[in-house]
Amino acid sequence: MRVWNAVLLVCALLAPAVCQAQSGAAASQAAQTAEKPLATLTEATELAAKGRLDQSMAELDALAKMQPEEAGVERLRGMIFYQRDQLTEAGTALARAVRQDPADREAIEMLGVTLYRMNRPEQAIPLLERADAVPVKGANVEPRYVLGLCYTDAKRYDDARGAFAAQFGFAPESPEAYLVTARMFLRREFPDQAEAFARKAIELNPSLPGAHQLLGEVALAKADLPQAVKELEAEQKLNPLDGSMYDRLGDAYVRNGQFEEARVALNKAVLLEPNATGPYILLGEALVKLGEPVQALHYLNRAAAMDPGNYVTHNMLGQAYRALGQLADANREYKLAVAIQHKNEPRPEGAH
Repeated sequence: MRVWNAVLLVCALLAPAVCQAQSGAAASQAAQTAEKPLATLTEATELAAKGRLDQSMAELDALAKMQPEEAGVERLRGMIFYQRDQLTEAGTALARAVRQDPADREAIEMLGVTLYRMNRPEQAIPLLERADAVPVKGANVEPRYVLGLCYTDAKRYDDARGAFAAQFGFAPESPEAYLVTARMFLRREFPDQAEAFARKAIELNPSLPGAHQLLGEVALAKADLPQAVKELEAEQKLNPLDGSMYDRLGDAYVRNGQFEEARVALNKAVLLEPNATGPYILLGEALVKLGEPVQALHYLNRAAAMDPGNYVTHNMLGQAYRALGQLADANREYKLAVAIQHKNEPRPEGAH
């Protein structure tokens, strides 16, 4: 006690200004710390916009502990979780954001998209419908597409047509609406519904480009080759400058054993779509079947240069070289095709 009193006395007699300055600085620092918040939503938003997600999340975690929690914190947390592909955490945060503010359109929309990605379309639909019912100037219209996919998975096909029509700006009863919906159905592997909607599009407009092509693609998916040829030839009359149509028509001819017809169609395809590898590969296959392996090599090597990682190309190159009797080259291409095809398969431990 005497020592402490002595220290106080020395401080008072010899250095009052120093003691006061130190005390004042400490008090000032404490006041500044008290005044300055640990984090702000604006700072967290700016960090997220710069891609500094870890720092942004750290600030949001601090803000989430404050009561009452500031509006917008959970929405941003959910969006960061979504960007990280942490869908369960994103769903939890976004659901909390919607409970906090039922009018938060962005949170409602993102929660719907998250639930769709979690294979819960029935739960996503009412949220996406709510978001779509409140148009926002400059908002991303992508959720309408997701809503259409949800309707498709829920087998609400006409509702899907309405959503896809809105996405593309078509009247819901128009032939274009039926056709774009048929395209989406085929992409989702709903071939029967795709066929029905494409036929409805043709019924509404027999000259609509793309409808017969889609029916041809449905027939190809079902391995109905005569029907595929019939539909794609009908498309050729309506849309004679579409390279993708000639690609599909050439594919149908090759599969149906009509190799000369395939050559004619695929020659047009490579002229109209010079940067697509598909027509070159199919043309190479048709030429091998026609007994013209030298010409086939020209197109197949072009395809290999454009996409070296396509095993189908190397397999066809092997066939072309074998037809020429160049067995070493053929074996090299076959081995390369097998290596490419299996390169992502798991290997046993210790295998090379």
